[in-house]
Amino acid sequence: MEKVPMTSAGYKALEDEIKFLKSVERPRIIKAISEARAHGDLSENAEYHAAKEQQGLNESRVAELEDKISRADVIDVSKLSGDTVKFGATVTLADEDTDEEVHYQIVGEIEADVKKGKVSITSPIARALIGKTEGDSVEVNTPGGGKSYEILKVEFKEHK
Repeated sequence: MEKVPMTSAGYKALEDEIKFLKSVERPRIIKAISEARAHGDLSENAEYHAAKEQQGLNESRVAELEDKISRADVIDVSKLSGDTVKFGATVTLADEDTDEEVHYQIVGEIEADVKKGKVSITSPIARALIGKTEGDSVEVNTPGGGKSYEILKVEFKEHK
């Protein structure tokens, strides 16, 4: 069974989603199914079929999240240190063309969210950064073409 690397914040987010799906969504869907059953003939009851479909999707998502949690390899970023980029690092980069600074934390695939500055360990930028240190320049092939970045800072801190 392949382990799934994630930060403790990513693990907690999965637990929170499972708790929500089981304690809020599941009872809501069960109630909707009961109400739809009360309407009579189930063969032509669109509300019943929609509720059953929601139930299937909800239970499928719960199973998927429980699988990820069972395979989780939780890495406590606060216990990591050093000046080399690795999983969990928060890296400050300067675009060598525009001097614009960006910050990325390298996280597991399931918790990646570029809008929040979290990039997947399997992303092109993370793969280019792994093993590099402050002051290094990296070339990243992006869908929009190649980009050059200078690594300004490497730090290890837990993001929310």
